[in-house]
Amino acid sequence: MAIIKSYVCCHAPILVHEVGQGEEELVKDTLSSYQQIAKEIAQLKPDTIVISSPHMHCYSDCFILALANKGYGSFSRFKASQVKFAEVYDDELNQLILDKAMKRDVPCYGDSNQGKDFTFDHGSLVPLYFIEKEYQDFKVVRISISGLSYAKHYEMGLAIQDAIEELGRKVVYIASGDLSHCQKEDGPYGFKDIGPVYDEKIMKTLTKGDFVDLLSYDPEMVDEAEVCGHPSFVMMAGALDGRSLDIHYYSHEATFGVGYGMVSFTPTGVSTDRNALDQYYQKEKDEIQNKMKAQDDYVKLARDTIELYITTGKLLMPDQNLDPTLFRNEAGVFVSIHEFGQLRGCIGTIAPTRHNIAMEIVNNAISACSNDPRFNEIKEEELPYLDISVDVLSPFERVPDMSYLDPKKYGVIVQKGQKRGLLLPDLKGVDGVEQQVSIAKRKAGINAYEDEFELYRFTVVRHV
Repeated sequence: MAIIKSYVCCHAPILVHEVGQGEEELVKDTLSSYQQIAKEIAQLKPDTIVISSPHMHCYSDCFILALANKGYGSFSRFKASQVKFAEVYDDELNQLILDKAMKRDVPCYGDSNQGKDFTFDHGSLVPLYFIEKEYQDFKVVRISISGLSYAKHYEMGLAIQDAIEELGRKVVYIASGDLSHCQKEDGPYGFKDIGPVYDEKIMKTLTKGDFVDLLSYDPEMVDEAEVCGHPSFVMMAGALDGRSLDIHYYSHEATFGVGYGMVSFTPTGVSTDRNALDQYYQKEKDEIQNKMKAQDDYVKLARDTIELYITTGKLLMPDQNLDPTLFRNEAGVFVSIHEFGQLRGCIGTIAPTRHNIAMEIVNNAISACSNDPRFNEIKEEELPYLDISVDVLSPFERVPDMSYLDPKKYGVIVQKGQKRGLLLPDLKGVDGVEQQVSIAKRKAGINAYEDEFELYRFTVVRHV
């Protein structure tokens, strides 16, 4: 046996009658969809229900499996403590998922604390509330999303698929997740144009079963749309890799300013064409190759430096036939590395520390790929997927106040004593001066409420 059916389900607590107190009737389509899905699951009689949830305690660099013999939860956080849950975990499947993830080099760890008490995780509670009205004879696996790339979420799904198939479990997969949270002015995040745009796009992607497209969403766009469910959907897609699918659309609503999407996926056989991760990797590799054909000497030097250092550990000596300005001028330089749309490393200097720009790039490129404290060192197999840019900074100048700033034109440095934070200009999602300064203050470790600090601005020439 394997996954017999998967569902994309929202997790709005207001759908629970004891929480909504009648307001759930304002989203009748979603409520009806959940009730229908619960009846379907009762007819399928799965051994285990796997739930990927954005509302477990999530980490930037790994996935977490809830481990325990039994887990307990309630809707006490939503003033409905009388609605309680007692779940038995599928320990055998949990342990095998951990093993399969390790073999795929996917960082996944077990956490008994998250298993024992899951009152905080309404991403699991809401689906269980509806399912258990119709069916109770199952065990549970709960797994978190992470801050890793969508590709890693897909690989985590592949590990789940491996484990399910080896054990022969009859499994229903619930990809718990809401869509955009910014679709009405009175919604939880107000209104943004990107909100309904994301919802329309994701519902088309899901109902077409286009998992390559699902992997290809810009993470910054997803974040801007205030979406919690996208990584959960990608993980589910990985668990369905290589399967032909019968897809059913139930409903979509955004009555309260949050998108509630309900879709099912029924595997109908094996399909060699549905290897979405391989197709996505090839697509990303082709795009990087095309960018490399147009890259200038600044980016070429950074890329060559990174490739030589990662493959041999050696320091590149710049080719003297490169652009003469690399050797003639001095400047602060930032080298930024992205992979699959997410930052993978960024190190820079705000003023010259080497005798020319070329050596500034070489040293900062090595630091960006190996010494950025936020990330592990880049591995050789990642090299074909790296998107690299180089920012050359002008000398910075002090300004009297924020009226002299423009986040699209100027980078900013915020300084108080020995604390200093820098933010480059023209970054996605940074649209206002106050936001730009706030982020720079946070990077500097300056209290958000501190209003006495020095401001500096600078421009950059960006090479991509």
